[in-house]
Amino acid sequence: MKNKKINCCYSRTCTGISQLFERVFQGTGRYRPGDQRAHFDYRQNRLAITVTAVVILFLAGQATGQSTSEWNIFRGDPALNGFSKAKIRAPLDLKWTYQTDDAIVGGPVIGGNTIFVSSTGGIVYALDFEGKLKWEFETDNSIEAPVLYLDGNVYVGNLSGFLYALDAGTGKQIWKYESENQIMGSANYFFKNEKLYIVVGSYDFFLHCVDATTGKMVWKYESDNFVNGAAAIGGNLAVFGGCDGFLHLLSLDKGVAKDKLEVATYIAGSVTISENMAFTGDYDGLFSCIDLEKKNIEWQFDNPDSNLPILGSPSVSGKLVVIGGQDKRLRCFNKATGNQLWEFNAGGRMDASPVIARNSVIAVTMDGMLYIVNLYDGEEIWSYEIGSAMTHNPAVINNTIVVGAKDGNVYFFQ
Repeated sequence: MKNKKINCCYSRTCTGISQLFERVFQGTGRYRPGDQRAHFDYRQNRLAITVTAVVILFLAGQATGQSTSEWNIFRGDPALNGFSKAKIRAPLDLKWTYQTDDAIVGGPVIGGNTIFVSSTGGIVYALDFEGKLKWEFETDNSIEAPVLYLDGNVYVGNLSGFLYALDAGTGKQIWKYESENQIMGSANYFFKNEKLYIVVGSYDFFLHCVDATTGKMVWKYESDNFVNGAAAIGGNLAVFGGCDGFLHLLSLDKGVAKDKLEVATYIAGSVTISENMAFTGDYDGLFSCIDLEKKNIEWQFDNPDSNLPILGSPSVSGKLVVIGGQDKRLRCFNKATGNQLWEFNAGGRMDASPVIARNSVIAVTMDGMLYIVNLYDGEEIWSYEIGSAMTHNPAVINNTIVVGAKDGNVYFFQ
């Protein structure tokens, strides 16, 4: 086991009441810097403004708490950005492990103070933060997809092609939806007219949209080959790549194709959406940025040293995008230009997606290493040798990393 101590700090911004008031109302037509009447109104309404500011700060705190205490989908959000606002302070300690019945190849998720993870034995497990089993639910076939947690329910597909909805508190089945072939990728979700819908891809070539309440099909869209990864949700679009090598852009309303862009020969992982751009790796080792408005490839990174596959998804934070591959390298690029900023040699194949947590990148390898590296220069901050292959990214919340491995163990670091 390797440990490396590093001095680090996270920037903190402190804004006064008048500055907060300016930021909130600037651009509404009610406040302009230097406007004497506005300043007069401000002086006359100090109490109202103070109360407003306190409420805003409270709500901001609540929002921040929610975003750093849950990891409800395997990439952190429906756009599959792989980003968390959580604070991760190295070094971390391994607090506990939990042994499941079989290998874990789908990433864990966290919601409702519970860790949810699935196994190739076909079982979904719900664990508390002390590593105690709350419940387990057995399906009829192996589960390789990560679980989705949302609004007190969990959703997961298995290799029989069934998508299950379970009560997150009890593990009882709510409904079961059947596709016509295996489900390998995570389910995703979107809201339309205050209704919740679940989307999931299948090896039957279809992306399925299901009513989250009833489990009934709403629409399905046929691609030209297997759908292995999850669909990313952004705006009114579902975007996914498949084994047909195309990037599919669908309207969420009726699953109608908006466009189909040829990107690669084989897209095994899940696409990431950020600011009308889609990012994806492929089986030939290309890393591509696609402009969803112009409908073209903005830039591509073609590894000069290797054409080994990129199976994981990229992570995006601000102007940076990070991806790992089977060439054992973790790379960071300028999101707009595709210029490589740094690379980190992990020493082992990286099939799993990285996760960005503020100024850190968390990555795992097939030779059993867990790494934290600096987002801005790729320098190693901390590492831990688990010793078993990890094929999916960790769940990351404040000061906590949870990862599953092929040895069947859930590892809880804090």
